Amino acid sequence: MSHWSEIFYFSIISAALLLSVVGLWFTAVMPGIDRWGKRFFLHYFIVLMVCCFSSFIELILSHHPVSGAVITIVVFIELLFISLPLPMLTTYMLHACGENMRSSRLLHTALGLLAVYFVVLASSPFNGVFSYATPDKQDYRGPLYAFLLLPLIAILLLNLAGAIRRRTQMPHKAFFSFVIAQVPMTAALLAMLFVDALSLFDISYVLSALAMYSFILSDQIEQDLRNQREIAQQQREIAHERASVMVLQMRPHFIYNTLMSIHSLCSLDPEKAQQITMDFTNYLRKNFTAVASESTIPFSTELEHTRAYLAVEQAQYDDMLVVDWDTPFTRFRLPPLTLQPIVENAVKHGMDLDSDPLRISIRTRYTDSGTDIIVEDNGPGFDPSDESKPHTTLNNIRQRLEMMGDTMEITSQESGGTRVTIRVPLKNAE
Repeated sequence: MSHWSEIFYFSIISAALLLSVVGLWFTAVMPGIDRWGKRFFLHYFIVLMVCCFSSFIELILSHHPVSGAVITIVVFIELLFISLPLPMLTTYMLHACGENMRSSRLLHTALGLLAVYFVVLASSPFNGVFSYATPDKQDYRGPLYAFLLLPLIAILLLNLAGAIRRRTQMPHKAFFSFVIAQVPMTAALLAMLFVDALSLFDISYVLSALAMYSFILSDQIEQDLRNQREIAQQQREIAHERASVMVLQMRPHFIYNTLMSIHSLCSLDPEKAQQITMDFTNYLRKNFTAVASESTIPFSTELEHTRAYLAVEQAQYDDMLVVDWDTPFTRFRLPPLTLQPIVENAVKHGMDLDSDPLRISIRTRYTDSGTDIIVEDNGPGFDPSDESKPHTTLNNIRQRLEMMGDTMEITSQESGGTRVTIRVPLKNAE
């Protein structure tokens, strides 16, 4: 063997060994592939790594003072391990098709051919017709070396034929990756019938395995992304249903009190009764319009809804409810039924007719990252760790905001009062 050919083979085997280690590492640490597939590729790359390592050792030992028997043993181990990936690929194909491996005639045939290969390989050191080692520590092909490879070629051809036959049963990428893995290995084995290309066979094994793994991994990632999109869609639907329930479960006492106020004012202050009726009607219309909306709405629309609600409440509580408005920035979008339920929550749990008036402040502030909506009251506040109904309402709103990329922060001061801050990023600006 010439100096340049030795360098070439050494480079090829080193590259194959390095790639097999990389494949093993990626399989061990990369998420996204199912449990069976991870176990399969872990064992697959371990076998390839041992095969490449034995080729590497053979090349090194050929330049050191060792006996020909040692070289023969190393070559035997190498030829043994190059056969193991072939029935492993058969099991992979059957798993991808969902077939029972124990009753598969294809797998039984592949294992039978593998057994024939083992018998022939085990006899080769003793008869010299398949391969032999010379006194100068070189391993040579015997006159019947081609017959040693025939069982392996038969397994590859059976795998290809089986994959083509089952192409409709296999996922598209699984079939494509399987064929890609088989073709170079088959070509390398056929080439070995005529030339000594064991190192090229090593690199073809590893490259095929990496290609196959990358296709399977990409398919798993695409499937995970599809599942995540479906989950996100389901979460949006659940959030929308929750918003619908919030409307359908409007506080009965709020409706009752509003109607009773209108009834009383019809004789005492007909003009105010008409105004409350219009505000209440506007409130109800905005509520049911929000339920029908499946996407974001302009903040100005949500602001009108909140104003209508507060107008009804102020008509009932008079001076006990004071609202400060400071909303110069309204050109952005957010999920429907966001601001109004927060304000309603503040009125419901902050109003105390035996205490000071409830003051609610509603402000918008423009920031470098978007717009902030701030709702603050001087009510009694609440414990953030409490899991009562006020928190349930606010948590539902928070979930819907997070699906749109918005955030919500709730703080309660020790002296009383609650502050809710919604941050709407620039991407949700109109």
